Amino acid sequence: MIFYFSATGNSYWTAQLLSNHFNLPLISVTEAVKKASYQFDISNASLILFVFPVHSWGPALSMLSFIRQLEFAGYNHQPIYAICTCGDDCGQTDKVIQNELRQKGWILNDCFSIIMPNSYILLPGFDVDSPAIEKQKLEKAPHQIQEIIKAIESGKKTSLLYHPGSAAWLKTKLIYAGFSKFIKGKTHFRVTNTCISCGLCVKVCPENNIHLNNMKQPEWSDQCVQCLACIHRCPEHSIEYGKITQHKGRYKNPNVYPTQV
Repeated sequence: MIFYFSATGNSYWTAQLLSNHFNLPLISVTEAVKKASYQFDISNASLILFVFPVHSWGPALSMLSFIRQLEFAGYNHQPIYAICTCGDDCGQTDKVIQNELRQKGWILNDCFSIIMPNSYILLPGFDVDSPAIEKQKLEKAPHQIQEIIKAIESGKKTSLLYHPGSAAWLKTKLIYAGFSKFIKGKTHFRVTNTCISCGLCVKVCPENNIHLNNMKQPEWSDQCVQCLACIHRCPEHSIEYGKITQHKGRYKNPNVYPTQV
């Protein structure tokens, strides 16, 4: 069974490849949250995978919140692995996930990471990767996934398939801790006059934080976690974050349909 959260499609694509190989069902965290579905019978599951992006050197907040509410029936120490997608490095995301699972009484066998194109664009100096770097990362990703598959099948722990990066402790304990504490809430997201009222932003938001008003224009409530699914998935590039994202790029995994969550 694979539980995945994906904002720009990188983690969905990864989860799909893992599902195809291991023949495991896919569970979308975004769809589960919309249905308030947190209880799962895993008595017949041979393997449990959590696939999610790294945000500010820690697990995406939507995945973290989902895990905290998740309940398993039939847990019998099945192997559990975490696979995170990151722009460059992951900090101590592995330790955060390990601690969260331990509090539920579950054991994390190992955590792996896959370097994928960057997508954080809400701060000065942050933008998507150049087309050349994006292409390079996407071409290397399948090999990384195959190496992860081999590691899972072997059952042996390895530190070679996880990229903490430099100052990992500082990044997670300081930056991610601040991100987790202060980032959730009201936002500066807005829609421009090119919006076609398709409602895709409503569908892909994992926090049920977006709705269409009477004019069929999206409005954001105060539960945003800055996953950026809305701004990157918008087919018309009609969403901006204040003025900071003007003239910045957008990214969606090219192997994923825009509506897939």
